[in-house]
Amino acid sequence: MCCWPVDTPAGAFDQRVVEERRDVLVYTTPELREPVEVTGPVTAVLYAATSAVDTDFTAKLVDVHPDGFAQNLCEGIVRARYRDGTEQPRFLTPGEVVRYEIDMWATSNMFEVGHRIRLEIASANFPKYDRNFNVTTSPLEATDGELARQTIYHEPGRESHVLLPVIPR
Repeated sequence: MCCWPVDTPAGAFDQRVVEERRDVLVYTTPELREPVEVTGPVTAVLYAATSAVDTDFTAKLVDVHPDGFAQNLCEGIVRARYRDGTEQPRFLTPGEVVRYEIDMWATSNMFEVGHRIRLEIASANFPKYDRNFNVTTSPLEATDGELARQTIYHEPGRESHVLLPVIPR
């Protein structure tokens, strides 16, 4: 599913331009009054509905510096049709709320005093990950796509959240 073109650089980059997009949800803590160490695996749990039969959800953990520099730390993606594994694709019923776990891999970062912890949620991270045409056709064969309208839930019983391995100080 990943397609890293040779000319796509790796590493940390300022995410502010991405965060200005209308199709990226941005959740940010207030400025930290104490340092927060996060070390280990990071998981985003989303309760979401879509208008499509297949779609992607991406999540990115970001360290926002006092000057506004938004440094990406770790990220992940889930393709809805493979949310239960790649053996048997399972398509969605449009409008149905589904629980997704996005493995954002692991990181180790000290969020310093004055920094903020940010989570970005989107439905794509191209060219890092291949496009999802939001249809049942294989992504390798699809030529026409459908617009997917996404809804992320935060209500009781459907609390979307991020699991951070915070190290006690």
